[in-house]
Amino acid sequence: MKLYETKDIRNVALAGHGHSGKTSLAAAMLFAAGATSRFTRVDEGNTITDFDDEEIQRKITISTGVASAEWAKKKINILDTPGFNIFINDTKASMIAADAALIVVDGVGGVAVQTEKVWTFAEEFKLPRAILINKLDREHSGFARTLESVQGAFGRAAVPIHLPIGEEKDFKGIVDLVRMKAYTYTPDGDGRGKEGDIPDDLAEAAKKAHEVLVELVAEGNDALLEEFFATGTLPVEHINDGLREAIHQLRIFPVLCASALHNIGTDLLLDFVAQHFPNPAERGPWSGTLNGADTQRCVKDSEPVSAFVFKTIADPFAGRVSYFKVISGVLRNDANLTNPRNNSAERLSHLGTIAGKTLPAVTELHAGDIGGVAKLKDVLTGDTLSEKNSPIAYTAVHLPEPSIAYAIAAKTRNDEDRMGNAVHKILEEDQSLRFYRDPQTKEFLLAGAGQQHLEIIVSRLKKRYHVDVELHSPKIPYRETIRGKAEVQGRHKKQTGGHGQFGDCWIRLEPLPRGGKFAFANEVFGGAIPKNFIPAIEKGIVETAERGFLAGFPVVDFKVTVYDGSYHDVDSSEMSFKMAARKAFKAAMETAKPTLLEPVMHVEVQAPVEFAGDLMGDMNGRRGRISGMETKGSTQVIRAQAPMAEMLNYQNDLISMTQGRASFTMEFDHYDFVPALQAEKIVAAAKASKTGEEEEEE
Repeated sequence: MKLYETKDIRNVALAGHGHSGKTSLAAAMLFAAGATSRFTRVDEGNTITDFDDEEIQRKITISTGVASAEWAKKKINILDTPGFNIFINDTKASMIAADAALIVVDGVGGVAVQTEKVWTFAEEFKLPRAILINKLDREHSGFARTLESVQGAFGRAAVPIHLPIGEEKDFKGIVDLVRMKAYTYTPDGDGRGKEGDIPDDLAEAAKKAHEVLVELVAEGNDALLEEFFATGTLPVEHINDGLREAIHQLRIFPVLCASALHNIGTDLLLDFVAQHFPNPAERGPWSGTLNGADTQRCVKDSEPVSAFVFKTIADPFAGRVSYFKVISGVLRNDANLTNPRNNSAERLSHLGTIAGKTLPAVTELHAGDIGGVAKLKDVLTGDTLSEKNSPIAYTAVHLPEPSIAYAIAAKTRNDEDRMGNAVHKILEEDQSLRFYRDPQTKEFLLAGAGQQHLEIIVSRLKKRYHVDVELHSPKIPYRETIRGKAEVQGRHKKQTGGHGQFGDCWIRLEPLPRGGKFAFANEVFGGAIPKNFIPAIEKGIVETAERGFLAGFPVVDFKVTVYDGSYHDVDSSEMSFKMAARKAFKAAMETAKPTLLEPVMHVEVQAPVEFAGDLMGDMNGRRGRISGMETKGSTQVIRAQAPMAEMLNYQNDLISMTQGRASFTMEFDHYDFVPALQAEKIVAAAKASKTGEEEEEE
């Protein structure tokens, strides 16, 4: 593999809505550039960037794949990112390694929800970007209609630099509006077009589009603007220079067109990436911390070596494979670097570039390049590797918390023994997963972006690690609290021969604000209860509260004050006062208006505007409260608060309501009172369950 300097490297993320053709486009680019010997197709299940068993089976991108192509003496690192909402977090996590984004839009469907979402990711990272209208060979495709959708979402700055020749099945070529030349292609050819004159029926449209492009390029550059006013146009080389500058300044987002499946326009796309997208140094320095202080590091070979790990692959054979971007210095094989997160030393043996699931060996990688290495000891996604005497740590990508959690249980004892280790290997690979034990319900929970996401994890556990598990809806972690006050006596007296048991206390029970948990106060005076017995009273109340009163759920947000009592010189003990406190607490709960609390989630839904009414009606039906709405282009954002119990099946219902065009995030917000009717049902179900368990034990 030829070694490339920073100025000759291009890192581009292919991003867009699911099924817009990103993986096919990556395959076409690799084939046209000679990186692969044949054009591999998604439907054949053997593309370079979709190599995971689940990706091949489902024919979708689940995790970002990386490959590189050499074109026009430039190395182009291609990041093929997921487009479906449940895997979109991986797209964001990977885009930090890119220096530009190519937003792929379906020529039939136009801009979709996830198209706008990945656009916001690119904005967040301040990535120069272009838009590629793909699938123009498909039935019902239309360049003009899709361009209108693109400009409606992203504004006038989205300007065409291509026009298609032919429509649908007759799509056969492209007009380059910069060079004002036409390129025609042989269907299923090598991706290289034959240059010629613009067809007569497109000449007028091409002239008008060329004028719009030239005017927009000249607008942001005083010298070009003067030349444009003087001559009415610009030479090709000046258009290219101005266009490149405008792309880097985020003033223009060029619109290209292609058919990845039939390899039409691939060479023009590669030319564009090589000529107009920035190299890593042109993107500016990276921010991080060095010895606790904020700092920046330029993307240069002359700086100390540092690399940022943007992705981890858990391979059952090769072990942990780390994908990284060299931020500074020249990273050489067998380099010894430090991980500032834990101060561990790492030796990077067998460096490689990335070609799907393989790592072709290289001796070194220059600043800005992307590579991979296997079997690092203790390196995770988001970590930095740097020189020991300059331990810079770059800022990792912040991802939203998982939106849905399911209880996970092993099917056999053998699976149970291996489940924890296997799940943690999966967690190293997928940052959007969480695995934890609910302290209240005692269930192990696996949280992710959606039901399909978790089902894929279950499938991977079985295929990769031979661990068989099953998912089921989690138990709702209800809690109990009080609305009123009570003052009661708890008295425990027992005589069994010899020393007896005697404890007597008066307590005051009162509610605390939500989130107040538990407070305990001692107002006993005059020695009515010796001080050494007070902790036993508190312990008795805490233990009883944990077991609940109404339905066995923990009691929270209350204060207990012990203010009087009595004791016996011989028969009183810590156990006696603990028992007295239990009786007092149960008696107080009977009169303090006990009630149930339920977890309420903050929900944010993104969907096409036309579904807003139905979604709001559905949310109201789930006892949800709409807290805000916002329109972003053709997307409606709905924010609401809804009980967790009503949201367990929301993802499947959302897919049905919006034909899969919506996404949502959900995270815990607060606890609130359960309405009386629902509370009665929950208490009855809990008591019935408890009775059933007792009968089984008998």
